[in-house]
Amino acid sequence: MRLLYAAGAVLAAVFMVLIAAITLLQVAGRMLGLAVPDAGEIAGYAMAASIFLALAHTFRSGGHIRVNLLLTHVGPRLRRVLEYWCLAFLAVVGGLFTVFSIKLVTDSYAFGDVSTGMMTIPLWIPQVSMALGALLLEIAVIEEFVHVVRGDEPRYVPAEGAGPFTE
Repeated sequence: MRLLYAAGAVLAAVFMVLIAAITLLQVAGRMLGLAVPDAGEIAGYAMAASIFLALAHTFRSGGHIRVNLLLTHVGPRLRRVLEYWCLAFLAVVGGLFTVFSIKLVTDSYAFGDVSTGMMTIPLWIPQVSMALGALLLEIAVIEEFVHVVRGDEPRYVPAEGAGPFTE
């Protein structure tokens, strides 16, 4: 699964490079007196893709910001229960977000929704990256929940330096 999350991160990096290329193209275009149609819109879609596709990798590597003020002041047993609860809550909410993201893509495709810019871009195309990123994150959260239920330390704990997880 780690390779799947890494693939999402690589795709996110590709979209970040695309943002830089579009920005550079816009700057060069202005210097030459040429307009780049809908560059801002396409860069916005690329930014959303880079954010969503990197979510699972960032989660697994401990890069997400967690408020663990409570976790550092409770014993290992209660901390384990709180980790279970947090992961289960995220799995449920993330699952709902994933389902609705996929439904948004299918609805946009079925209704033929397009962007409102000069170039009509079918909206399902940029929405796929959101749905795929949400699905990758959901898989990562469920995998981590199973990992913790089996009695192991969450993989993100060492990265945040939150202290010992087990008794």
